[in-house]
Amino acid sequence: MLGQIERGESSPTIATLWKIASGFHLPLTAFIEAPVSDGFMQFKNGIRFKTLFAYDPVLKSEMFSHYLEPQQSQLSAAHDKGVVEDIVVLTGEVEILAEGEWRHLKIGEALRFAADQPHGYRNPTNLPATFHNIMHYPD
Repeated sequence: MLGQIERGESSPTIATLWKIASGFHLPLTAFIEAPVSDGFMQFKNGIRFKTLFAYDPVLKSEMFSHYLEPQQSQLSAAHDKGVVEDIVVLTGEVEILAEGEWRHLKIGEALRFAADQPHGYRNPTNLPATFHNIMHYPD
């Protein structure tokens, strides 16, 4: 797969980039250039997102804004040991798969969970949903 990406024969999915970043113990934003506009980015069949704050080596965190279409879901592989995610719902409703169970969040609600295990995000409604995601990396 990496050879295909290097030769320009394949485009990586967000899940593939997460795996590569994790293998090098880097944040996802290490592979993403600053967007030309304020718009969201989207990988093939993936969740739409934009970087609000790129990885900060002093704070050991980065922050994203995510957009889920109605009924859309995204599963994520485990990140490196000790990675924690904070989710804050801005619009709509979001369900977060954390520690083996789906948790329902509404506007203004938040959840912190260990992201060093499989987890996921889904929009169970017929309206779009947005949320902020702060990723904290261990020392």
